[in-house]
Amino acid sequence: MKIICIGRNYLAHAKEMGKEPPKKPIFFLKPDSAILPKRNPFFIPDFSNEIHYEIELIIKINRLGKHIDPSFASKYFNEIGLGIDFTARDLQKECKENGLPWEMAKAFDQSALISEKFLNINDLENLDFELKKNGKTVQKSNAKNMIFSFNDIIHHVSQFMTLKIGDLIFTGTPSGVGPVTIGDVLEGYLNDKRMFKVNVK
Repeated sequence: MKIICIGRNYLAHAKEMGKEPPKKPIFFLKPDSAILPKRNPFFIPDFSNEIHYEIELIIKINRLGKHIDPSFASKYFNEIGLGIDFTARDLQKECKENGLPWEMAKAFDQSALISEKFLNINDLENLDFELKKNGKTVQKSNAKNMIFSFNDIIHHVSQFMTLKIGDLIFTGTPSGVGPVTIGDVLEGYLNDKRMFKVNVK
């Protein structure tokens, strides 16, 4: 099982990061060791002073596929989850400034929070989701605001690597990303259903 993450898939987030929106989906990987065990707190790692939250809709792949045509992409998933791509923003900035890969800022242990449940949803183009930090909404958007749709993402990624049953695709974060500190409580909602709650320690 692999975790595929899409970058800059919301226009407002691309702008807040000072970047141009991409012309094609861009992606990176997290290892399976990045998965935060269910019901565990998120511990801020000692190698970073600036861990950011990034809430994202997650696709769970349900069949083997390669070079998937966009018109058939919807057959490769039937459940949507919610998660957080935790990012060591200070390490990412340092790596980018030096022209280096930045996996260590994205792929570190327990950097991928995945909701305990995935939902069967018929209206995939109209999914409301939000992240609350200490009871206050810090990120909120809808799937229709994605630059690249779920089908676009599956088609594009499958040109480069085979998608396998159980693979997870984080589909990008909207604007409003920000830091976490010890004592924070993060809650994610999908269509008003709470999908996860995690304590930061």
